[in-house]
Amino acid sequence: MKFSFQLYSARNFQPWSEVLSSLSDLGYRQVEGFGGVYENPASIKAMMDDNNLSMPSGHFDIAALENDFAKVDEIAGIFGISKIVCPFLQPGSRPETADGWRDLARRLSAVSDTVSTSGRSFAWHNHDFEFEATPDGHIPMQVLLDDAPTIEWEADLAWIVRGGSDPFAWIEKYGDRISAVHVKDIAVEGDCMDEDGWADVGQGTMQWHRLFDAVRNRSRCELFVAEHDNPNDLNRFAGRSIEAMRSFWELANV
Repeated sequence: MKFSFQLYSARNFQPWSEVLSSLSDLGYRQVEGFGGVYENPASIKAMMDDNNLSMPSGHFDIAALENDFAKVDEIAGIFGISKIVCPFLQPGSRPETADGWRDLARRLSAVSDTVSTSGRSFAWHNHDFEFEATPDGHIPMQVLLDDAPTIEWEADLAWIVRGGSDPFAWIEKYGDRISAVHVKDIAVEGDCMDEDGWADVGQGTMQWHRLFDAVRNRSRCELFVAEHDNPNDLNRFAGRSIEAMRSFWELANV
């Protein structure tokens, strides 16, 4: 099992050379890319090489995937990315009906076909809005998975909880689609308000000891990715999180 780190979590702790050195010192060997590290990919890749880090997965927005895949393919090639992930839709771009989500599923299927020609896999990364029912009662995440059967799922389990759903039920039903998991934690209500209510992995309310066991038994996850949307101490978060992920994985394999 690979334990990775979403570099978006470190966007406020520059320079990247120090970030990557710190992550390596803490024991990470994989990182996950996002738009902020793609402007000069050769430079970032050289820093990663200096710190014995690889990038098996990377986030790319839907506009780039649909309109400039040649550039995405070039960046992915420089970093050695094998899993391309579409991570987000801006509020104004989110469908409001089940038919709108079905149309998005068709678009994602087309992207998946394009990505597959490069020899890479393609996954969708969820937030909370995919679990908010449409006016006619459909759950967008279910529409995407059912109507785009070739895409994989990078499941952000804490966002499922914030979306009002049960992550265990989704793992049970769609585990065969889960190829990566974002590992983040939700603080006790009223705590960590300066960090948007997120906690370091293992320090919050998520039942990660049980979730790791469910993921191990019910999914095809090959990558756990630590993430915090707004940490106020990068090394604290990154260090606690890799220790917690290793511990949860060992317990899941007992």
